[in-house]
Amino acid sequence: MSGQQPDQQANADVVKAEPVHIAAPPVPHTPSPPLTPPPERELIVAEVKPGDSLAKIFKRHGLGARDLYRVVNSGSLGSRLTNIYPGHELAFERDDNGNLVYLRYSPGRLETVEFKRVGEQFKGTKVVIEPDKVLTYKHAVIETSLYAACQRANLTDQFAEQLADIFQWDIDFILDIRTGDEFHLLYHERHIDGRYHDLGDILAAEVVSQGKSHYAVRYEDETGNVSYYTPDGQNMRKAFLRTPLDFSRISSNFNLKRVHPLWKKAMPHLGIDYAAPTGTRVKAAGDGIVVTASRTKANGKYIVLQHGRRYRTKYLHLSRFAPNIRKGRKVTQSETIGFVGQTGWATGPHLHYEFLVDGVHQNPRTVQLPSGTPISSVERETFDIASKSLLAQLEDYKTRPQLAYTESTAVQ
Repeated sequence: MSGQQPDQQANADVVKAEPVHIAAPPVPHTPSPPLTPPPERELIVAEVKPGDSLAKIFKRHGLGARDLYRVVNSGSLGSRLTNIYPGHELAFERDDNGNLVYLRYSPGRLETVEFKRVGEQFKGTKVVIEPDKVLTYKHAVIETSLYAACQRANLTDQFAEQLADIFQWDIDFILDIRTGDEFHLLYHERHIDGRYHDLGDILAAEVVSQGKSHYAVRYEDETGNVSYYTPDGQNMRKAFLRTPLDFSRISSNFNLKRVHPLWKKAMPHLGIDYAAPTGTRVKAAGDGIVVTASRTKANGKYIVLQHGRRYRTKYLHLSRFAPNIRKGRKVTQSETIGFVGQTGWATGPHLHYEFLVDGVHQNPRTVQLPSGTPISSVERETFDIASKSLLAQLEDYKTRPQLAYTESTAVQ
C-alpha cells in the first residue's frame, strides 16, 4: 500500500479563470472653446445723388479703385453698375483692412443685384421680387375726358393710356366721349409686403359711350400671347386705329363742302384735323410701308403709308419725322412715325389725317375697319371659361352700390 495521497487535482473541478478587465483611469473633460462668430461688419447704405457715379461713391466712402474695377468687371451684372441713377440705392460692407467684401445695388423695389467677394474676385447674383397681385374694381364717370376721369379715380396717366389702347379701335376718345359716359374696371394692383406698389393689367373692362356698352376681357393663350377680346371672342385689335393721336381734339372734321380757313372758298376737307400741341407723337394707324416721307408747300412735312393693296393713310403738317422714317421702310401699328407741327398751309399746330380705300377718301371716324384675328377654335373653351368668370365678377361689383365711385376694392 502506497503512502501517497490520492491525486486531489485529478478529482477537482476544472475552473477557467476569467480575464480581468481593468478600467482606464478617467480622462478629465476639457470643454471646447466657444465658437467665435465672425465679426459683424457695418452695412453702409448710400443713395445715388445727382451727378454721382460709382467711382465717386467709392471715393466718398474710402473704397479702393482696385475693388471698383473688380466689381464692375465681374460680368454682365457688374456692367450694370456703370449706369446708376439718382434715387437708386447702394449698400456695401468692407473688412478690417477696408477692402470691399459685399455690395448691393437696388435700382428699384422689385430688383436687387448683390456682389460677394470670392478670393480676389466678385460673384454677382440677381434677386427679383414678384409682387402679389390683388384683384381690384373701380368705377368712374367721365365729365370732360377719359384722362381727367382716371386722374379723379387715382389712376395714373399710363393707366388711362392702357385703357384707351384697349378700346382705341372701337371708340374715338376724342370725339365719341360725352359727359356722363363711364367705365367699370377689374384689374390687378401689385403689392409688396402688403403695401401698394403699382397698377397691373386690366383684366376686364366696360366703357359706356353714348349709352352703348363696350366690353373687353384679357386673355393669355397657351403660347403666352396676350390680347383683348370681346365677350364673344372677337379680337379688340383691328387692322387700323380709329385715331392716330392720343388725347387731342378735332378742330376740323371730314367735310366735302368745307370752306377753307385760308382761302375762304369751298374746298373738300378729305380728312380730319386733330389739334394738338407741337411735338405730340403721331402713330401709324396700321402696319404698312412708307411710300412718301417728304415736304410740299401745301402739306408741309407729310407721310403716306400703304397698308396692303387696298388701304392708304396720310399724315400732314408734321413738325418732324421720327428717326429712320424714310421711303420703303416698314412700320407697325401704333409705332411713332412723326410729331405734330404747323408746317405747310396750317393756321395752328395740328395733324391732318386721311384714310383712303381703293384710292377713295373715307371718313376716318366712320369707315368700317377690318377685323383682327378672333379667338381660335383650339382656345375657345378655355377662353369662354376665363372670360365668363371675369365678366361675372365685374357685374357682381357693379351691383354693389357702396362700391361705386370709391377707391380700389381688393377682391379676397
